[in-house]
Amino acid sequence: MSYGSAATRDDTGSKQLPVLKLLGRVWLWNALPNRRHAYFYNLWAGRATGKDRFRARLRADLTDVFTAARRGDLTATIAAELPLVRIADALRLAESGTVAGKVVLTP
Repeated sequence: MSYGSAATRDDTGSKQLPVLKLLGRVWLWNALPNRRHAYFYNLWAGRATGKDRFRARLRADLTDVFTAARRGDLTATIAAELPLVRIADALRLAESGTVAGKVVLTP
């Protein structure tokens, strides 16, 4: 599961190319014979036509995700853990695009 896909931002070039690369990866994962499926959700698309079907699929998938989280099946990759007093450093690190995983602030 991935969300908040900051890697799709590309301020120096095409806004669509990074998203197309992400969609290509999702299509490739779905073509693999392991019976697993991946979906790319554009939550803004839920306002367009077909929104009832979109929302039903999103609701079902999020139910599965939250059930897996309750069971402890999901783990987050922690890239860095910083004390709350270093919030500015944490934000710079998170926005730098140089880490894979979450930047966690601790009180």
